[in-house]
Amino acid sequence: MIFEYRGGAWDLTGRARVVGILNLAPDSFYDGGRYLTREAAVARLEAMASEGADAVDLGAQSTRPGGAAIGAEEEWERLEPVLASTASAASAAARLGLPLSIDTYHAEVARRALEAGVAMVNDVSGLGVDPALAEVVARAKAGLVLMHSLGAPDALHAPREYRDVGEDVRSLLEERLRLAESRGIPRERIALDPGIGFSKRAEQSLEALRGIPRLLTLRRPVYVGLSRKSFLGALGGGEPPEGRLAAGLGATVAAYALGARIFRTHDVRETVSALRLAERLLSPEGVLTA
Repeated sequence: MIFEYRGGAWDLTGRARVVGILNLAPDSFYDGGRYLTREAAVARLEAMASEGADAVDLGAQSTRPGGAAIGAEEEWERLEPVLASTASAASAAARLGLPLSIDTYHAEVARRALEAGVAMVNDVSGLGVDPALAEVVARAKAGLVLMHSLGAPDALHAPREYRDVGEDVRSLLEERLRLAESRGIPRERIALDPGIGFSKRAEQSLEALRGIPRLLTLRRPVYVGLSRKSFLGALGGGEPPEGRLAAGLGATVAAYALGARIFRTHDVRETVSALRLAERLLSPEGVLTA
């Protein structure tokens, strides 16, 4: 299966891809405040590239549980110093041949980021907050990640009730996939994210992971973000984010076996290592082989 983005494409039949997280929000749940300056952000981007990242996802709006939503202008004020200068993360990424992604649900932020050189947009609302974002992505010929979530920006984490988590996630993402296509985005430029930890309790997040094979019936790559998330602690030993690496890697390998092929993570080196082993152990169909 192919995922296209502006300036390139990933063939996901042979190798899973790893997207490193670069948080530019001061209140992110795990590493908020570490990379707020241009120099720190560029250094972190270069480090993730050396660890094997296939792309880096920049986010200036914290989507942690209980986090406050911010407007498009404040979001861009956090991003601009890192993206829009001669010594920017965008320049460093271009030098390294590393595509950048922008984590936003604001069309205006996406437009400015794409003008600065970003190659794909990661919308945690799945076009639910600002449907105009689809036209921005279409005009730029960028890639788009549609994530499953429900509600307003300040309530994306609020748990919901489902008849069948896997089927409900698939149904909404099918609807959003059709919306994106109707706005001019080819299917080849779209990936689908079941939204682990968004609008779901811990057990519901597990059900969403188990539902990955259903998502694959939409014939688009499945993209997941698992690292350090609260469901790992809730279902484990109550560990804080700093203690969730092992559980996150276990969930990553399980998601790979179920068919996910793009992984967004804080822990690039460890995730790359786990996935390379999973690729050796598992057949392309995701069945253990001797």
